[in-house]
Amino acid sequence: MTAASRTPDTRLRLQQSAVAGIDPRTLYLLAKLRQDVFSIEQKATDPDLDGRDLEPTTALLWIEVPGPDADAAGLEGEPVAHVRVLREDDGSMRIGRMAVRAQERRAGFGRRIMRAALDLTAQLAPEQPVHIDGQAYLETWYQGMGFETVGPVFLEAGIEHVPMVFRHPHD
Repeated sequence: MTAASRTPDTRLRLQQSAVAGIDPRTLYLLAKLRQDVFSIEQKATDPDLDGRDLEPTTALLWIEVPGPDADAAGLEGEPVAHVRVLREDDGSMRIGRMAVRAQERRAGFGRRIMRAALDLTAQLAPEQPVHIDGQAYLETWYQGMGFETVGPVFLEAGIEHVPMVFRHPHD
């Protein structure tokens, strides 16, 4: 079942679910958002669908805004931002596949969805580091959220990335 919570703007909804709990329309729209961003816009050379979304410990998070016909048709909103949270074999956490719809960028959705992902990792495994392979041009943006760079730039899917880690503060 999809868990929803309201963000301060009541038109926005933060959603979280495993793949099995997502209705087919929403799952399609999430896959389309990732396709639009990674395959079409950024021309990634590796496939987006890598099987990790299906792992039982994977959580997908997304922000929905109401579509123009959502209420009249009884549909949920349209996803504008997405991220997935994975648990690695060593117990550490990994955040990836962050995508924000092109026309919604610079509206704070990236920061909101990343903050929600970090909050989830704090609930699931607060003692564990959180890894990302952030796109290199966003390195400073991630550093502003508390990530530290832990290695050199590398190519993934034909795009420059940098390995980064976030450590939750301890009391």
